[in-house]
Amino acid sequence: MRIVEEADRVTKRGEIGALLRREGLYSSHLDKWRTLRAKGQLDGLSAKNRGRKPKDPKEEELGRLRQENERLRTRLEQAELIIDVQKKLSRLLGLPTDETEENESK
Repeated sequence: MRIVEEADRVTKRGEIGALLRREGLYSSHLDKWRTLRAKGQLDGLSAKNRGRKPKDPKEEELGRLRQENERLRTRLEQAELIIDVQKKLSRLLGLPTDETEENESK
């Protein structure tokens, strides 16, 4: 495909011959490729991006936010568990807590 495009850009007499000699091709190759291109059969030879398709930035952001949400939920559960244990321990030891101080002042 590159050679056909380069041949199409040639404007001076004799440049196509020089191009074909440089590439080691015959003029019949060029004619055949131009015919195939006109029929749309050379589309498979054009350069394509290889590898995975780029991810949508919104999908990446959504995934990151979901992970952060899960991490924060886990930390919240741990914090609530620690607070419950501290309250129970304070009651067992008879230590004043914010809740008992509020109840006594009422």
